[in-house]
Amino acid sequence: MSKFYPVYLDIRGKMCVIVGGGKVAFRKACSLQDAGANVVVVSPDICGELEKQQGLTVVKKRYEEPLIDNAFLVIAATDNEEVNRKVAADAEKRNIMVNVADSPELCSFTVPATIKRGDLCISISTGGASPAFAKNIRREVEDLFGPEYEVYVNLLAKMRTLALSNVKDESKRRKILQQFAEKHFLETVKTKGVEKAEAEMRKVIFE
Repeated sequence: MSKFYPVYLDIRGKMCVIVGGGKVAFRKACSLQDAGANVVVVSPDICGELEKQQGLTVVKKRYEEPLIDNAFLVIAATDNEEVNRKVAADAEKRNIMVNVADSPELCSFTVPATIKRGDLCISISTGGASPAFAKNIRREVEDLFGPEYEVYVNLLAKMRTLALSNVKDESKRRKILQQFAEKHFLETVKTKGVEKAEAEMRKVIFE
């Protein structure tokens, strides 16, 4: 099996088409919406969760090739192998990225198992060999990254902006940002709170 190139895509405002109307399609739709995509779901029948989901464009008809025109990416999530293969072939003809659920050989990209703590996103992939194993690894790893990581990453973003505005020397600024990424400040967030960590970081910037 060929190796995939790991990448995070900016899909904000981009049209992403999901062919299929079941629970897998619902999970894919939620993930795409969370990333800011304009999600179009194509299926003659859709599950109750998709019916209730706000912000989707639902096309209640059988898949037809023109329905993926202008799509940034396409996901085939039906229980019909023939339809999934056609979606993959149609997308390939148009040079559109395509993912087919549980069929890595038909994919131009795969979706990794992920751990999210705010802007921190940790991805785990087996290159399509075993998505189930990737999920098992995710369950083992996610306990290592508690809610304090989201707080810490938000603080890092705030302090980076502050350092960029106030430390003009590039070499000094680089050292400060590297210092902020060290485990000491994360431990301060965990044990003494974010306010204490921020105060220490500000002292480093303005000393």
